[in-house]
Amino acid sequence: MDALYKKQSLFYKYIVYILAVSFIVFVFPKGGKFKYEFQKGKPWQYENLYAPFDFSIKKSEAELTEERERIVDDQDKYFQYDQEKVDEIYRDFSEKLNTDWLPSATPASQKRRLETVANTILDSIYQYGVPENLNSIVKESQMILVQDNVAKKIRKQELVQPKEVSSVIAAVLKDNGLLGYADPLEDFFFDIVAPNVHYDDDLTQKALSDALSKISYTRGTVDEGKLIVAKGEVVEAENLKILESLKKEYESELWTENNQYLILIGYTVLVALVLMMLYLFLKKYRSEVYANNTKVTFILFNILLMVFVTTMVVKYDDSLVFVVPLCILPLILKTFFDARLGLFVHVLSVLILGFVVPNSFEYIFLQTIAGIVTILTVSELYKRANLFVSVGQITLIYVVGYLAFHIIHEGNLANVGWYTLGLFLLNGMITLFVQPLIYIYEKVFGLVSDVSLLELSDTNSKLLKELSNKAPGTFHHSLQVANLAEAAANHVGANAMLVRVGALYHDIGKMEDPTFFTENQITNVNPHDEMEPRESADIIINHVIKGIELARKNNVPDRVIDFIRSHHGTTLVYYFYKKQLELEADAPEEDFRYPGPLPFSKETAILMMADAVEAASKSLKDPTFLIIDEFVDKIINGQMKAQQFLNADITFKEIEGIKKIFKQKLTNIYHLRVEYPE
Repeated sequence: MDALYKKQSLFYKYIVYILAVSFIVFVFPKGGKFKYEFQKGKPWQYENLYAPFDFSIKKSEAELTEERERIVDDQDKYFQYDQEKVDEIYRDFSEKLNTDWLPSATPASQKRRLETVANTILDSIYQYGVPENLNSIVKESQMILVQDNVAKKIRKQELVQPKEVSSVIAAVLKDNGLLGYADPLEDFFFDIVAPNVHYDDDLTQKALSDALSKISYTRGTVDEGKLIVAKGEVVEAENLKILESLKKEYESELWTENNQYLILIGYTVLVALVLMMLYLFLKKYRSEVYANNTKVTFILFNILLMVFVTTMVVKYDDSLVFVVPLCILPLILKTFFDARLGLFVHVLSVLILGFVVPNSFEYIFLQTIAGIVTILTVSELYKRANLFVSVGQITLIYVVGYLAFHIIHEGNLANVGWYTLGLFLLNGMITLFVQPLIYIYEKVFGLVSDVSLLELSDTNSKLLKELSNKAPGTFHHSLQVANLAEAAANHVGANAMLVRVGALYHDIGKMEDPTFFTENQITNVNPHDEMEPRESADIIINHVIKGIELARKNNVPDRVIDFIRSHHGTTLVYYFYKKQLELEADAPEEDFRYPGPLPFSKETAILMMADAVEAASKSLKDPTFLIIDEFVDKIINGQMKAQQFLNADITFKEIEGIKKIFKQKLTNIYHLRVEYPE
């Protein structure tokens, strides 16, 4: 049972690993993977490819779009001939014809002749009818007129528009030699003629839908055994379309009931290998992250989130794949961990997505380069200007990379997809959402970013203000240590903001008994003079434990508490140990040692050095350049001899650089000047 309890952390990692692999495989598109990679304008690198089975050549989306647009443009408009309206007009015509519509002096024979001509005019006008708003609907010359449920194509000019009635009257009168009666006839028809041809939108749309539904999505077939592309042949034009059709057909046919489980096993193995590389990397190079299940869960959650979002976008519309802000992943991981881990996880995520996205080589190349640029450019994310500059550089890399691929494929920039370039800009804008996302992750996973560290470094915060009131000497000492440690961190490339915050909080445990520490004693009375050395040592050592408790009570992040815990390592409280030796010759050292742990990072090691150097520097009398030089070497060499930096990833070269910075800073603090002769 005890063995099971000790391995529960390992079991948790196994369970999360299995769940992550299962989730990724579950959201993958259901289909096989074409076993050949090809690109437009590149030679075919494999052996001669023959058609493995009969398949149709599918039209591209551009071809289908062009065909749909052509059908829409060529679609005839349908108009209904209203016969009831015409019958009504003829009745009105007959009634009016019996009235005195001609001058009274008109001879009877002429009147009968004009009545015949009027009938001819009316028949001419309503042979095809009078339309309403014809020019605003019909742009082309042909149209379809539905008359007595019979559709027939006519020319637009065959209809008589209201403004053309006068022309029809004049033409008929001219043919009959009666132009002198144009005015009375125009007045006669003015109240009679009315539109009877109306646009039928429903019938037009139905005809359009029928035409669109008849579009063929294929153009020709390829018979089994036919040569598709020969080795070394450039993939372009016709063979490119055939290869794309074969790829789609192959992937759909491959995914059948007989072999879908085998394909799933293949996907599972490959995804499991990728995530295994993540676990191995964490275990070997980031052991402190690997030991923390919350951090492992956080990393896997971000990978799954990116895979899920990208897969859903590809299933919806694969042309939108570049709108997914994948560079948020290295941004977040660099913020909470480090650049190397951020880039490694980003590359693994891109490899997984290579199974999902179209043009996987192009996608993997662009995303990998963008991830590298993200890691190299983003620094001090808490500064808003830095984030905007970095996002601009990431977007520029996307655009430049895309244009380069376009030139390779097309040979020019004539047909650049401005839509895709717009997606890159949208990608950049979404990437700016990383700031609120970091805040959410801090609250959900209990992590700390540079933005939070900046807030913690405010000396007006509750805890630091309390420290300055209760233990002003300790507060001043913490400020000095913070300045020393920050300068050293900048010199060796460590996290300067984290070191500074750790330095400000490392001695907050002294608030409980401030007068037991010399920097807070304002009189000559020292409470340790009345105490046993072992009891005094306990009080000194306990300030670490009290500091941890106080920090947790005030919700200080664990990354900062690490500095409180490790800033004395396992060093000896030498002063009281020596006093105890005077009373007890074989006094055990363990009673006078800090409990540890040893510093386990570059930042915690820097703080340990800065704390010891600053505290001991108060005892310097009339310091000179030589004294400071020897003093710093003695303090830090003593810590190295005591093996306090065994667990920290810090080199001898970096330690020498830190010594140099401390010597410069102490020289400035003590205002040393060259002595000029009098």
